[in-house]
Amino acid sequence: MTDPLQALTAAGVSIWLDDLSRDRLTSGSLATLVRDRYVVGVTTNPTIFTAAITRSDAYTPQIRDLAVRGVDVTEALRVLTATDVRAACDVLRPVFDTTDGVDGRVSIEVDPRLADDTEATISAAQALWRLVGRPNLYIKIPATKPSIPAIAACLAQGISVNVTLIFSLTRYDEVLQAFLDGLLAAHRAGHDVSRIGSVASFFVSRVDTEIDRRLHQIGTREAAALRGAAGIANARIAYAHYERMLASPQWLALAALGAHPQRPLWASTSVKDPAYPDTRYVVDLVAPGVVNTMPEGTLQAVADHGVIPEDSIRGYYAGAQRVLVRLAAVGVDYRDVVQTLEDQAVTAFTASWDRLSHQVAAALHDPVPAFGRTVPHA
Repeated sequence: MTDPLQALTAAGVSIWLDDLSRDRLTSGSLATLVRDRYVVGVTTNPTIFTAAITRSDAYTPQIRDLAVRGVDVTEALRVLTATDVRAACDVLRPVFDTTDGVDGRVSIEVDPRLADDTEATISAAQALWRLVGRPNLYIKIPATKPSIPAIAACLAQGISVNVTLIFSLTRYDEVLQAFLDGLLAAHRAGHDVSRIGSVASFFVSRVDTEIDRRLHQIGTREAAALRGAAGIANARIAYAHYERMLASPQWLALAALGAHPQRPLWASTSVKDPAYPDTRYVVDLVAPGVVNTMPEGTLQAVADHGVIPEDSIRGYYAGAQRVLVRLAAVGVDYRDVVQTLEDQAVTAFTASWDRLSHQVAAALHDPVPAFGRTVPHA
């Protein structure tokens, strides 16, 4: 098989694009990637939308309309982002239908400023679910401690959920349990669990970035030997936890009702350190039933020179566990690392949302709102 993206798909990995913009939709770029590059899903986040809206004038007519209606900035942001996501859902709807709802999904994130408020997160998820109004939507909810109950509550209401910002194996276990509890509650409430989808977004490259920084500070030969090993090891162990969930009696009972599993989704797959191969967070995390969401640059790198193994996760569990043991031995505090990463991620997304809010607020009061110029995607 000469096409790496085809080989990746054949190995059981669903390829999703980690990007969305009005320009990408109107230019047909997204449709082309779906047709020609095996893309079967889309993820978004506050940083992606900040870049999309502030770098293009494609949103100007809609902002003008919202300004005339006197819409406040919070509602304007919901409408602007929901419009793009709804259109992307329509592009991906044929994939959704042909895969029985497994793929063809598009994600939209709740306001990151609500990450520590369970009830507000549930309310925001409900509002976005109604606003977009497409069955192939995922509502992204961060895996912060207060949001874990929100994940279960939304699933119980029949809302499909992309759980995001997972760094910790312990937190991942909590996410898996919330998924199981939510689907069981949905079934008891009369929902068809076969129509409820979920993925768990486990972040990869950011783990290496933070741990490599700490290894550099430690400065020993043993520490240097562990550079670049942590992110992939952490994700591989997460897949072992996923397999354990699939063997659980609670899951087997739900599967008998037609439920689809909550697949692991590898996020943060672009390489941050140029010393590493630009395809490593794709080719080293191949296994059946996973999603890999990539920015277009990573997607094109894989298409150009990716060498896809049949499986690069199962059979590597013991080695992955040894990496974590060795990290602890040289002085890396895993629990502190993953909590730091979660806190940083929430802060970064909140900052992006605040920045976008300020710019949209200014545009709503400008008789000729405009941001950047449209830059069509190739």
